[in-house]
Amino acid sequence: MKQIKTVIVTALLWFGLMTTVHAERIKDLASVAGVRANQLVGYGLVVGLDKSGDRTLFTGQALRSMLARLGMTLPPNIDPRARNVAAVSIHAELPPFSKPGQTIDVTVSSIGDAKSLRGGSLLMSPLKGADGQVYAVAQGNLVVGGLSAGGLDGSKITINNPAVGRIPNGATVEREVATPFADGQFLVFNLHNADFTNANRMAAEINRTFGQNTATAIDATSVKVSAPSETSQRVMFTSMVENLTLAADDAPARVIINSRTGTVVINGKVTVQPAAVTHGSLTVTVSESPQVVQPAPFGAGETAVVPQTDIIVEEENNRMFMFNPGVSLDEIVAAVNNIGAAPSDLVAILEALKSAGSLRAELIVI
Repeated sequence: MKQIKTVIVTALLWFGLMTTVHAERIKDLASVAGVRANQLVGYGLVVGLDKSGDRTLFTGQALRSMLARLGMTLPPNIDPRARNVAAVSIHAELPPFSKPGQTIDVTVSSIGDAKSLRGGSLLMSPLKGADGQVYAVAQGNLVVGGLSAGGLDGSKITINNPAVGRIPNGATVEREVATPFADGQFLVFNLHNADFTNANRMAAEINRTFGQNTATAIDATSVKVSAPSETSQRVMFTSMVENLTLAADDAPARVIINSRTGTVVINGKVTVQPAAVTHGSLTVTVSESPQVVQPAPFGAGETAVVPQTDIIVEEENNRMFMFNPGVSLDEIVAAVNNIGAAPSDLVAILEALKSAGSLRAELIVI
């Protein structure tokens, strides 16, 4: 134990003097295994709406069930459907190490035909985890950023989405989720993006700071680190590790194409082998200009419409340009801008370069 404390103190002194240029912290590259948020979901009723609630059958059933739990029994022939009540789903994220009594934000979404949740209040609703246990209870007034209004003539205007609201600090944590942070002799740091180089550099940096054999790279994602057994020392040790900096390796050469929006993203590692490119488009315009023909004065003819069609063919006169060996991203952008290529044209050029084997990058279409 004394040896571990000595290592920690020495590393603290070293860390205070350490400055790294163009480096990233481990906490920005990786996270501790098992220390994560948990998703919660629930069902509830929002009341107090201004005639903008549900008229669905299950909302009436939920209202009848709630009133029964509160000691009020409705006659069987009474339909409790009211326009000031809406059935909603509630979801929230329970942060790691959340303790009973703390509060978290919740999002409330209509699951019926409610027009708006504006001005409503959520009644007490349990939030459950994937294991079916209740981990929080939500209740409170909704903050709705949307607005919807309509007139008797059918005109309607909607701003944002009035069927979704949020309650800041709207749920109280009732149960703590156990984490493996204090268990075992090791901590495992998982990289956000798997990379063998970054995993190796992370292990090397930790070993350089805390001594050899402190960290071992398990694979491209995980690095196993020996940690103190005492919880308070483990917290301090983890803080020191995640604040270490290292020069992260660049991502592999990739070209990302969004086929729906026409967005093209090229990272700085993309290179092009020697290739000659020409790109142009053929435009055919067909326009109809019907002509009205009148008969001669006092003639027995009738007015007639004579169709007249004009066809125009235009072809862009784009010259061929060449990519030299190992051309960089700046040169690719300059070449494409010089010919005035639109996003769709750029996609066609990149796909053709990839098919020709000249694009040294992974082409990903999303």
